[in-house]
Amino acid sequence: MQNRPVLVDSSAWLYALRKESVPAVKGRMDELLKDNMVVTTAMIKLEILGGTKTDKEFKRLKNYLDALEDLEIGGPQWEKAYELSFNLRRKGLTVPYTDILIAACALSADLTLMHADAHFDAISKHAGLKVESLVRAVRSFSGHLKATP
Repeated sequence: MQNRPVLVDSSAWLYALRKESVPAVKGRMDELLKDNMVVTTAMIKLEILGGTKTDKEFKRLKNYLDALEDLEIGGPQWEKAYELSFNLRRKGLTVPYTDILIAACALSADLTLMHADAHFDAISKHAGLKVESLVRAVRSFSGHLKATP
């Protein structure tokens, strides 16, 4: 088990927080939170909070997220994002800029990015991004739900 914090993308939060959470994602998230190993960024907070539906949910999640370590997004992270986007595009990979920025934050801090978004797996193949991918767990769980009568 690693003892370094993990940057958790909104895609993982989504599958951990929803009513029908994905057990593998929720379990891993609970483990990291219990050990105080989750970090976030303003971009991830924006993605999560922008998707809330009620004032109560917004306030509850904002308080929760504000308690986590927040990686700064400053000049070095933006520079890394510019370079990353340029290099990925040259390799034929087009990725949403929000994901580029989040990946740049993880790369700049030398952290593993836990996610359930295939874009980050693609970035990791081309840019040395360390990932803990939950994509298969999510797909497997979704397939199980569709197969269940």
